[in-house]
Amino acid sequence: MSSEVTIRPAIASDAAALALVGQATFLETFAGVLGGADIVAHCAKAHAPSLYTQWLATPRHALWLAELAPGAAPVGYLVVAPAQLPLADLDASDLEFKRIYLLDKLRGQGVGKRLMRTAIDHARTAGARRLLLGVYANNSDAIAFYTRLGFDQVGTRQFNVGGRDYDDRILGLVL
Repeated sequence: MSSEVTIRPAIASDAAALALVGQATFLETFAGVLGGADIVAHCAKAHAPSLYTQWLATPRHALWLAELAPGAAPVGYLVVAPAQLPLADLDASDLEFKRIYLLDKLRGQGVGKRLMRTAIDHARTAGARRLLLGVYANNSDAIAFYTRLGFDQVGTRQFNVGGRDYDDRILGLVL
């Protein structure tokens, strides 16, 4: 099925599609981990179309949208931006995966890897020293995926949803 998925740079009119995929994948990932009301409140803020509109208008942010044929239904995306993580050695050239989301039905088919390669190529072209990301510490599948791509743990942080803190690992790939 991954051959039916295209990945293209996102444009301003994609904000609603990006928000929808962000909300859907956050729900898929955290239903049963977080409370339902907390998920809904988090998604209303962290996956609002206005946030994606802002990111799409910011030159140092790069967004890509994955679409499934036929019909170009949005099924995943990624956002790369200047790094804003709690690391003592954070460098101005470091970039961060703000988001990499893909619907469950497409996992294990190479689409996530294609998204990651797109971002890694972008980071190298942009002259980044390293590519960073934060991932929920109990998401062993995601951590294994990033590790297979060469990412190593470089720190930790707390991620707050619904007034409750969760542990994240910060992973990095030296470019």
